[in-house]
Amino acid sequence: MSDEQPPAPGADDRPDWAHSFGGVAEAYERGRPSYPSEAVQWMLGDQPQIVLELGAGTGKLTRVIAALGHDVHATDPDAAMLQLLERGVPGVRTAQAGAEEIPLGDASVDVVIAAQAFHWFDLDRALPEIARVLRPGGRICLVWNTRNEKIPWVRRLGALIGTQEQLRDPAEALIFSELFGFVEDREFTYWQTIDRQSIQDLVLSRSNVAVLDEAGRDAKLAEVVAFYDEFGRGMDGMQLPYTTRCFRADVLDRPRAAPHPGHDESGEAGDTDAPTVDEPDDELLIDFR
Repeated sequence: MSDEQPPAPGADDRPDWAHSFGGVAEAYERGRPSYPSEAVQWMLGDQPQIVLELGAGTGKLTRVIAALGHDVHATDPDAAMLQLLERGVPGVRTAQAGAEEIPLGDASVDVVIAAQAFHWFDLDRALPEIARVLRPGGRICLVWNTRNEKIPWVRRLGALIGTQEQLRDPAEALIFSELFGFVEDREFTYWQTIDRQSIQDLVLSRSNVAVLDEAGRDAKLAEVVAFYDEFGRGMDGMQLPYTTRCFRADVLDRPRAAPHPGHDESGEAGDTDAPTVDEPDDELLIDFR
């Protein structure tokens, strides 16, 4: 998924930014940065985990999780993005699904993680779903790559392609959620090598550019190419600096309904074998491919 913030509430006349990535999936795969392995280790820990990745996109983070030895299940609402993920990370189980209706049983995973995606979720629906699928003591992890715009040329690039992803605290909703405990955060440094072609792919993969018409995209790419030709180093490329912002929090224990006897209309105890309303479902609800 993307690193841009969604449009402001009520902006119904804007294009559908959240679902704009399928048409630029190839550019997304070529142009987007990966994530530092030490950041993923900090979020997931040293022991192998069962990890559910939401908004996995083309698998930028999925590759790192799998390489560290974790059992990762990747989901994304966009079939075109998932197709590239399956090609790039063969053997990983996938499902076309959003964060608001997670196709897994209760308490079925150790970690739920999302990279560049949490801000797109309908959090009123997604946060309870995430808490539902986490095992007791399980963890939610969030990560974003943000350009280091303290560097002048990077700040100029941001002015060309948009800086909306850096305008607000991305994990604010998690911090104030009653479903999760204390939110820890940490930052890591990451450098992406970009050249004249990959910087164009990076720009094309952004939702605010993907929704433009052909003339608008061409105009934006022309600006970016001119910028690169002025500041770039030809075939040697440039090192684009990122700050990788990571957050992690444990799911809070959720009280389960106590067993209770059935009652007839008179209030007398009835069938004591009646099931509780909170009986767990031990089966996964989907067959991951």
